[in-house]
Amino acid sequence: MMNPWRLRLLTQLDALGTVRAVAQAANLSPSSVSQQLAVLETETRTQLLERTGRRVRLTSAGLILARRARVILDHMDSVEAELRGFGEEPAGLVRLGAFQSAIHTMAVPAVTRLAREHPHLDVELRELEPHASMPALRAGDVDVIITTTDVDELPLGPDVDLVPLATDRILLVVPPGHHAVGRGAVDLAALADEPWAFDMPHSYMANLALRLCRQARFEPRVVCRFSNYMMALQHVEAGLSITLLPGLAVHHSRYRVATRELATPVTRDITAAIRRGSPPRAAVRVVLDVLRDHPAPESAQLLGPRDVR
Repeated sequence: MMNPWRLRLLTQLDALGTVRAVAQAANLSPSSVSQQLAVLETETRTQLLERTGRRVRLTSAGLILARRARVILDHMDSVEAELRGFGEEPAGLVRLGAFQSAIHTMAVPAVTRLAREHPHLDVELRELEPHASMPALRAGDVDVIITTTDVDELPLGPDVDLVPLATDRILLVVPPGHHAVGRGAVDLAALADEPWAFDMPHSYMANLALRLCRQARFEPRVVCRFSNYMMALQHVEAGLSITLLPGLAVHHSRYRVATRELATPVTRDITAAIRRGSPPRAAVRVVLDVLRDHPAPESAQLLGPRDVR
């Protein structure tokens, strides 16, 4: 008899790559994770792991079991939800991961509507940036994610289904009295001498902003870095910097800032993603439907209903 908890540890090892990463995700010690995986090998009577130097990797049998385990665990979640709601309506727990600028504009309104329309459905909302949300989805830590699909940043695979939600524009954000205000679309090359606020190194927006500045043939003078868009907007509002932000992140009602389109438009596709395998349970389907049907924020263009691809 295979233990579902140990199967989940195995799927996390497949997704995260190291025992240490699995231990951090599961709030366990690495030795405890190794011990539980060894027990799983005993339960299955199959070698699932092999050691290469200091690292542990899955054998061919381990890879097969990890892929099958995701389907098994998803099916168990579906059965549990059906028992809880007696099949009458979506029920159970759905874990939804979303990046920072989509939390208040897309995820919270969807969760609010779900709470009103489906009282037996529990949605656990987690802030996960795109570089972290896809591994969390594959590991089974979340059931649905709102993410961006920049192929260079997030390689996709046959194990993930995508549901298009919206297209978001990347905007230049400046103080109200800045010389770029009122000029229409802006060429970044004209801003080479400006002080810039950037996201944290190696994040999606930091990488994108740096790439756009370099394409405009200058190295930006970065005077601050914030992991929170609200802090970046406050810094710009104070006249201390300018920045590039997704349209979803800019709250004109809260901050006195001005935005300008870029001369060469840049957009990002926002999608929901789920694990591919057995048909998604009713609770996951209704979360996807509400996300897709919710009105797009002013800064984003809503995509029409489409089939999962």
